[in-house]
Amino acid sequence: MLRSLVLVGLVATVAGAGWTPKHAAELIKTAKAIGAPGKGILAADESTGTIAKRFASINVENSEANRQKYRQLLFKTPKIEEHISGVIMYEETLYQKSDEGTPFPDLLKSKGVITGIKVDTGVVELPGTHGETSTTGLDGLAKRCAKYYEAGARFAKWRAVLKIDEKTGCPSTLSMQENAWGLARYAAICQSEGLVPIVEPEILMDGPHSIEHCAKVTEEVLSYVYKALADNHVLLEGTMLKPNMVCPGSESSKACTTAEMAFHTVMTLRKAVPPAVPTICFLSGGQSEEEATLNLNAMNAITAVSKPWSLTFSYGRALQASCLKAWAGKDENIEKAKQVLLERAKANGEATLGKYAGGAGGADAAQKLFVKNYSY
Repeated sequence: MLRSLVLVGLVATVAGAGWTPKHAAELIKTAKAIGAPGKGILAADESTGTIAKRFASINVENSEANRQKYRQLLFKTPKIEEHISGVIMYEETLYQKSDEGTPFPDLLKSKGVITGIKVDTGVVELPGTHGETSTTGLDGLAKRCAKYYEAGARFAKWRAVLKIDEKTGCPSTLSMQENAWGLARYAAICQSEGLVPIVEPEILMDGPHSIEHCAKVTEEVLSYVYKALADNHVLLEGTMLKPNMVCPGSESSKACTTAEMAFHTVMTLRKAVPPAVPTICFLSGGQSEEEATLNLNAMNAITAVSKPWSLTFSYGRALQASCLKAWAGKDENIEKAKQVLLERAKANGEATLGKYAGGAGGADAAQKLFVKNYSY
């Protein structure tokens, strides 16, 4: 009863501040539910081309039947709902069914897991820059979002990609403005159709930059993003942020400790992310499975400063790499692969509470997953 009164009061407060989407109450509820303590997001939204690369690594044909079989393995993992609150899908997956004929969104809903959908259509080069990009997909987005909502999706994802290059001055002001505006337009459109937008301004790890420079750039990028979201009347209480962790570049000569990464990330977020945002779900950015979990745990273990948001995960490779390897495309390995996935999900669930002790997954979980100039 109290929770309902708080939600009604929040919606009324937001409505009093100006324009609000008609789905405001549902958006707020969904964004908060995904950041529930001990849970996070499984990003299973690899495009057909990207999953082809993953399948090639285990010598599996990239057919629709195999894609359905693999995603079914993920979604049917027993007790996965204890650690996973949401799953991001690619459009094909949204309309696939289990072997029993149950649409995947309904299968997840029966477990209490919320379905999300990738809605951008990739990146294109931004003219007038040193190879920087902007994200496409705004044309027809409202109609697509309405269709996805009808199919069972309740949140969405749009990835903007920025890079650091101190020699050329990247990210440029043009790149930051363009990507922030695209994220804001996407977010406003999603909310108008009932989908909670994940706002993802990913700053790639590529390069020799220091952790201090990454912190500076991340703060600046987020400042542009939240200015654009405000200009577009986006309801922050009904959004989620999916940022990079603040780390030194992949070619940096100066490594950092987990504690340093956690400190710089939390302090950067405190400067740039409004407390109205309920959930921050980090991308792994090519870290190993174990690195991504330990880093998330370190941030949640910080108690010296306040963190007004839920700090959780939205991992793809950092949840699936060992699982995919364990499956290897063989039916006899399905149960083993499910156990591997559950162990990794459980570890990340503990990390959202700052209670992960380390060691889950063994040597396989420590393997680096970084891919230069990563796209999917």
